[in-house]
Amino acid sequence: MTIGGLALVGLAFGATSTSAWSLGAYGEAYFQWNAARPAGGITAYRGFDGRAESLTLSNAALEARWDNGEILGRVVLQVGATPSSYYAAEPVLPAGPGVPASDPGLWKYLQEARVGWRLPWVPGLSLEAGLFLSPIGPESIAVKDNWNWSRSNLFFGLPFYHSGARLTYLVADGWTVVLGGFNGWNNVLDNNVDKSVQVQLQRSFGNAATLSVLYFGGNERPGGAAEGSPWRHLFDSHLTVQLTPEVSLLAHLDLGVEPNRFGTSAWAAGALYARWAPHPLVALSVRGDVFYERVGTNDQGQAAPIFWPVEWVSSGTATLELRPVSQGSLRFEYRHDHGAAPLFIDREGAASRRAQDTFTVGLTAWL
Repeated sequence: MTIGGLALVGLAFGATSTSAWSLGAYGEAYFQWNAARPAGGITAYRGFDGRAESLTLSNAALEARWDNGEILGRVVLQVGATPSSYYAAEPVLPAGPGVPASDPGLWKYLQEARVGWRLPWVPGLSLEAGLFLSPIGPESIAVKDNWNWSRSNLFFGLPFYHSGARLTYLVADGWTVVLGGFNGWNNVLDNNVDKSVQVQLQRSFGNAATLSVLYFGGNERPGGAAEGSPWRHLFDSHLTVQLTPEVSLLAHLDLGVEPNRFGTSAWAAGALYARWAPHPLVALSVRGDVFYERVGTNDQGQAAPIFWPVEWVSSGTATLELRPVSQGSLRFEYRHDHGAAPLFIDREGAASRRAQDTFTVGLTAWL
């Protein structure tokens, strides 16, 4: 999905480019009102727009990209509230003789860092290594590339980044094949001895539609976990269709299963989007999503949940976007979140509410 983002505090960074390299940047900020008036202004389980009653600088990012036809690379630095949520699941690893400790604070200012080259003996084939944004799902870490301001429950629950290497092969007729090997979900440094794999097929039908089908598998439990070392299987697919010049539709489905010592943990999640852009300066986007999770249980006990403290969560979102300039976007968003059991914060600071309603004004700008 590609729509646009903004920066409420007027963040703007210079951009320059040659045929080989380019510099870019974006900034994001928002103000949110939560109808529940939760203690501490905490809008729970939202990740990147989780502060109410406060003007919040979400993210300011600076990008350098290199591509001279043979060598390619990308580095994105970031600062703001988003990086801390982005790295919340990063393992904490102790220091050793001559080896520094690793934790979220070490990595959070780095959003992406990868280098690679195009293999000359196979046209269309490239090899890259480093830190990648997750290929799972259609949404992006940058608001400017999404239809809504807030991200779906699928984006928040599923991984944000992976560290490893990947092969990308651009096939004829719009097909792309990606094979990858990584440390795991949200791991710059691995928390177990096993690695994870990615197999992805992408198909572009010109300007009419795009399709992605992906498998991601690996042991995502930390070493020594009570669940053992189970292989987690994730299947993800999303389809975007340009129905008319003004109307776009998107469907996203994610399924997974993890057989572990306590039984079989599994999930099923889906999201539907629609966007109406009657004018280049105006767009209305709506989204509905639901995320079910089953936790493996047997007579030995119960596995730790992978995603949520409740059986399911869902949300409905409507976003009005105004584009006063070509590289700026102002968004007004209403969102309703609901859960199978209480998990949202009330005025006393307890997780006693099954639902929350928020109204957000967000601004982003990019170069």
